[in-house]
Amino acid sequence: MWPPDPEPDPDREPAGRSQPHAALPGLRALLPARAFLCSLKGRLLLAETGLSFITFVCYVASSASAFLTAPLLEFLLALCFLFADAMQLNDKWQGLCWPMMDFLRCVTAALIYFAISITAVAKYPDGASKAAGVFGFFATIVFAIDFYLIFNDVAKFLKQGDSADETAADKAEEENSDSDSD
Repeated sequence: MWPPDPEPDPDREPAGRSQPHAALPGLRALLPARAFLCSLKGRLLLAETGLSFITFVCYVASSASAFLTAPLLEFLLALCFLFADAMQLNDKWQGLCWPMMDFLRCVTAALIYFAISITAVAKYPDGASKAAGVFGFFATIVFAIDFYLIFNDVAKFLKQGDSADETAADKAEEENSDSDSD
């Protein structure tokens, strides 16, 4: 199943038999690459997607069903970002600021999950609400780790850009300065 099986040689097949999974290579193009799923960002997005779905299911089964919209939206957004990162759409669509969108998604998800998890655990007595709250706390931690890593990457990128601008500005200032200004 995973990793994908190599394509069999057409010479090996008997003439009268058709291969039952002949349509799979087309569908496999929609699956994320194994290298992406093994990367830190891929693991975080998989964890965000899985925890959001589990939290959504727990809220559906609980008496705190008023909170089920937030995990559903976060599940769909995490799934969209998982697909976009796996298919490298962030490289293809340069007009969107992907790191900022991902950062804002993670920050809002962490804050919302934290708030609704506290409410679900404290206010509702049933077990499904408590389970949703616990999974919500785990999701809060995963989203917080993700936005921390995104913030560090963006800060590193901006520092590199600022240091290049500062050296160019210093050189221009030295060239324009008059050493005979006594």
